[in-house]
Amino acid sequence: MTRLLPTGVALAWLATGSSALAQSVPVNPAAARHLVVPFNNESGEPQIYWMSEGSAVLLTDTLGSLGVPVIRREDRLRAFERLRVPPVATLSHATVIRLGQVVGATHVVLGSFQVAGQELVVRARTIRLDTGRLSPELVERGPLNDLLTIYERVARRIGPPNVPEAPLTRTYPTLPAFEQYIKGLLAEAPAAQISFLRQAIKLYPGFQRARVALWDVHTALGEHREALAIAGQVPVGSPLYRQARFLAGVSMINLGRHQEAFEAFSALNREHPDPALLNNIGIAQLRRSPAGAQPASGGSAVSYLGEAVKLDGSDPDLFFNLGYAYWLSRDMAGAIHWLREAVRRNPADDEAHYLLGAALQTTGNTIEAAREKELAEQLGVTAVTTALERIKLDIDIAESLRVSAALVAAGQRDQRDIAAFHLEQGRQLYAKERDDDAIAELRRTIFLAPYESQAHLLLGRIYLRTGRMQDAIDALTIAVWSDPSNVEARELLDSLR
Repeated sequence: MTRLLPTGVALAWLATGSSALAQSVPVNPAAARHLVVPFNNESGEPQIYWMSEGSAVLLTDTLGSLGVPVIRREDRLRAFERLRVPPVATLSHATVIRLGQVVGATHVVLGSFQVAGQELVVRARTIRLDTGRLSPELVERGPLNDLLTIYERVARRIGPPNVPEAPLTRTYPTLPAFEQYIKGLLAEAPAAQISFLRQAIKLYPGFQRARVALWDVHTALGEHREALAIAGQVPVGSPLYRQARFLAGVSMINLGRHQEAFEAFSALNREHPDPALLNNIGIAQLRRSPAGAQPASGGSAVSYLGEAVKLDGSDPDLFFNLGYAYWLSRDMAGAIHWLREAVRRNPADDEAHYLLGAALQTTGNTIEAAREKELAEQLGVTAVTTALERIKLDIDIAESLRVSAALVAAGQRDQRDIAAFHLEQGRQLYAKERDDDAIAELRRTIFLAPYESQAHLLLGRIYLRTGRMQDAIDALTIAVWSDPSNVEARELLDSLR
């Protein structure tokens, strides 16, 4: 421990993951969604660097326990990665607002903490994203050994009114265990992550959330036997027991124990259906019966993946998996349909574009097939590999808190804005008859927005006036397919046939 944080202090720390909170107040799905970002260390003491992330984790979980829909830490990190923001950086208000928009939050909570002697001062403010309005500063202070109480007071002032004042029911590790846990989350080297997390568990053996984090590290390293053993250590009765069983199933898939994985996921799904469970059941079935083999007992992969799509129609990965399952079963019509749905939801999905191109080629649709493969190659994929299925690692996420669609939508907004710029540049260059430059701009547009019909129309016009008749027909055909209401493209195409 540092000299500022005395050892042996009891810290109230939520033992469940933020995706499986034991909430004392029911969540209102229509309520605002909050994102908590790491707090600034105003003390300037480098040895308490971990409290920046610790503040965000504590406040996120406490808000969740009060019934406030709040974005998970995992999704916050995905947003940081997407914006190439260091996860422990001091953030400007503009960056904080952008982070909130990326994950689909309505409010962002930011703040700072300061340690002076044995006193902790926490300051927090909320930004409402639709108006950009900044709330008045909330200030809470107290002794370090009242760390949870301080953050709970902050959370209650941010959260809904009239929440009972009784203390929230939690399981508490010790402060040293909490510190090791947060340091494990922040460490960059896997060896350091494992060391910190094992120390957290040693200091507090009932710290199941540290075990889940340790499972993540071993899984990322490909150490699936170790991961499976760790998941099995979470006891019955723990709020994380269901999540641990789910993660154990993921380890079984990674170990090739597909029958066991199928049974584990199926048992969990009978208790409570979930799109991640149905997705992983489908993957287990795909792995149990390779292409050309007899279907595995218990139902087809396509049926389970179809149910997953029905439960969550916003996740592009689910549509990709369903299209891939049809591909493996050699049902090209089904593969084309669902892979098109995948790329509509995520135009930057390189594997989906390539697989769609391969499926289109088998049906004789060479023009669209070439276009899809070209897009895939521009995005970095030049061949279809095996085992493309996308395994889900999260379970029981409330529909109102699933942010995968928001992350994709944010990327699409960025792409649309840039694509619109290149399209306008292409129009201007076309009008000036600078055809090579116009083609380059329009291809940049199509790379970012593959279904931008106007870009394909302009390309067709350029090819037509430069004598590239077949290229013109191909471009106009794609323009019509991308937007059947593009009358200009259709009439021009008909005139060439």
